[in-house]
Amino acid sequence: MIHRLGCFFECARRFGEAEFETGAAFKSSYDIYAHFRERLSAERVEQFLAVTLDNKHRKIRDVCVSTGSLTASIIHPRDVYSIVMRDSAAAVVFVHNHPSGDPTPSREDLEITRRLREVGDLVGVRVLDHIVVGDGRYVSFVDDGYW
Repeated sequence: MIHRLGCFFECARRFGEAEFETGAAFKSSYDIYAHFRERLSAERVEQFLAVTLDNKHRKIRDVCVSTGSLTASIIHPRDVYSIVMRDSAAAVVFVHNHPSGDPTPSREDLEITRRLREVGDLVGVRVLDHIVVGDGRYVSFVDDGYW
């Protein structure tokens, strides 16, 4: 019985999560949110991910760069871009969650995004967006005018 319940909940989770598969083109911030909302909204600590993209903005992969605490995640551009460069990515979208449920970017979110964009400019990798996932909603740095 417990196994059946587990299967039911896994199916429900997968149904609620839109797949953004390897090779699929990045079209909008909502695509990213729809793909990650179930996984990230269930997390009780911050997760910071990079979605690496090729020169046609097709997904190479997504990878968790950092796992933090209830209120923060330590992100260093060196760690982020070592992964991005290993994938030979031409572009990247950053995604992280706010366990509080409020996706409003913090001062630290704004600062790390600025630094990540600067490093991206230096190494020739375009940062297309940074998406913060909350409880049932999200903030896109591009769509919501943070840059």
